[in-house]
Amino acid sequence: MIFEKQILCIGAGYVGGPTMAMIAAKCPRYKVTVVDINAARIAAWNSNALPIYEPGLDALVQKTRGTNLFFSTAIEQGIQAADIIFVSVNTPTKTFGHGAGKAADLQFWEKTARQILVHATNNKIVVEKSTLPVRTAEAMERILNQNTKNIHFEVMSNPEFLAEGTAIADLENPDRVLVGSQETPDGLKARKAIVDIYAHWVPRDRIMESNVWSAELSKLTANAFLAQRISSINAISALCERTEADITEVAAAIGKDTRIGAKFLRAGVGFGGSCFRKDILNLVYICQSYGLTEIAEYWESVVRINEWQQRRFVRTMLESMFNTIAGKKIALLGFAFKADTGDTRESPAIAIARSLLEEHADVVVSDPKALDNAREDLKDAPTGLCFEVDPYRATDGAHAVALLTDWQLYRDLDYERIFQSMEQPAFLFDGRNILDHKKLFNLGFNVFAIGKAPLKHF
Repeated sequence: MIFEKQILCIGAGYVGGPTMAMIAAKCPRYKVTVVDINAARIAAWNSNALPIYEPGLDALVQKTRGTNLFFSTAIEQGIQAADIIFVSVNTPTKTFGHGAGKAADLQFWEKTARQILVHATNNKIVVEKSTLPVRTAEAMERILNQNTKNIHFEVMSNPEFLAEGTAIADLENPDRVLVGSQETPDGLKARKAIVDIYAHWVPRDRIMESNVWSAELSKLTANAFLAQRISSINAISALCERTEADITEVAAAIGKDTRIGAKFLRAGVGFGGSCFRKDILNLVYICQSYGLTEIAEYWESVVRINEWQQRRFVRTMLESMFNTIAGKKIALLGFAFKADTGDTRESPAIAIARSLLEEHADVVVSDPKALDNAREDLKDAPTGLCFEVDPYRATDGAHAVALLTDWQLYRDLDYERIFQSMEQPAFLFDGRNILDHKKLFNLGFNVFAIGKAPLKHF
């Protein structure tokens, strides 16, 4: 088959893999190749056990793999053949040197840029798909266009706005697609090429165009605003617990205000995932770099509230259980940062599990999809830790159950059976506010929810 265009994605992670699978499905005349230096990950993409769990992803990959969707470690050949290169490599927070703890670590991004420079043999459109600081595209363009091959690279920004757990639905029916480029003739031509890809299935009025700097900053800002809403409702949840207000009722009331809206107003143990914390700290660093100290402090407070909410949850557990949990079995239901994903990056469960272990509790971690990642996250944890996929076995003989991920599985459990198998008095801490608390109380549980008055039998 002769393809109209060849698209390459460097990076086969949570963004690159699903995004390219959707493009391949919607653009059958385009050849889409995903490359990565991790041979094991590529092997998984070529198998029946994909390296990430995402509802609907398996079927999408099966539909196109081997037809116009390919996964490979042949990065050099992929660069040479591609018309358009999406860069979707990891940009974690720096852990060393200047900007440690806040700035984005761009070493993988720069290595990729130089790899493209070495192997490219003709003009390319290079698209930033990773979340990057403002004006990173300018730096990439300088690297790429300082070549002696007479090759022109047009660097653009096309940030992703998908959410794990709903990534396939988000890709198929996005709120918007943002394509940013230079406002030059070559930049506008490249912009049209990317717009044309998405126009195969996205209504044209949902495809937004901007300059490249606006596109870069929009991604950071979107994640900062979403995280801010979570920290805001979690801050109010603490006030609710002191005043006997109910956070669910408060959230419902303010969510009816059309200026506010109802999304991201569910109180819980805090946000996680690979983006929110990283992107906010990156925004903080950028603001500090430009001398905008007050703005930096404002956004940094969003992260501080999130960490405080996790500490507060553990403190509630400790105080409720007679100020000691040493030697007590505590079952953690859920370890992924949200339901319908196996991703545990920055999951609140990590900090909560570590805090409980520091109090010498015996912690059992249960999750339907995230146990392998949980083992890795807690590999250096002290003794007193075990893993159990079956929630009934995890809770058997437990003094307390803490629900940390809003899996539908945990809504549907037989809690009467769980109560009968637990040590008494039995404690249940609902860190996601998804259970019927009055029903649990009537079964005999002492129930502690986020932003609600506790229901206790003593």
